Amino acid sequence: MNIALIFAGGVGKRMNSKDRPKQFLLVHGKPIIVHTIELFEYHEQIDGIVVVCVKDWIPYMEEMKYRYRLDKIGKIVPGGETGQLSIYNGLCAAEELYGANGNIVLIHDGVRPLINEKTITDNIESVKANGSAITCKLATETVILVDKDSKVCEVPSREASRMAQAPQSFWLSDILEVHRRALADGQRNMIDSCTMMRTFGKELSVVIGPTENIKITTPDDFYIFRALYDARENAQLNF
Repeated sequence: MNIALIFAGGVGKRMNSKDRPKQFLLVHGKPIIVHTIELFEYHEQIDGIVVVCVKDWIPYMEEMKYRYRLDKIGKIVPGGETGQLSIYNGLCAAEELYGANGNIVLIHDGVRPLINEKTITDNIESVKANGSAITCKLATETVILVDKDSKVCEVPSREASRMAQAPQSFWLSDILEVHRRALADGQRNMIDSCTMMRTFGKELSVVIGPTENIKITTPDDFYIFRALYDARENAQLNF
């Protein structure tokens, strides 16, 4: 089966929101995280959803599950001390609910609500064919690598450069194995699943996603999402 793990365990300090984590900010009366989950809820190939949520907001998330009929949500679990530990909590819940063997997991940020049906499908097909799928966008500007003194040490070819985003998708048994190896090695704060898998020698395959697949982290991102959302909605109308 195909499982979506929606990661929303942070509080979003960079957003500077007044009274709620960024994933619960409202756009047209609906929390951002609900916009995101609905993409997986309505995708015919997604069989189950696990949500990792800020502990104090789990009752609110449960309310949203019922209000918006997010019936594929099998479990809502609290986040951990780091992003890595939060995702691991979600993976363990997926294993408990559905079993690990033969199942695909799509790990997605709760504050990336602008992917599309094709991106989800492409992730599933890539895991089946290659064992992994890292959603990326093409680099439209030159990427530079710097050393510890902020001196440029490498300028990769723009044609070969990609910007990693989400979903990041794997066989559930594979990503669980690597998480447990990382914890056994004392690593608790690796930046993302892509980095973790590469650290432990796993080959990764790329899926190209939509350019607008932004992560809503800052106030600017929030306004961009709202504008893009409105543009999508208005495209359905005849003027």
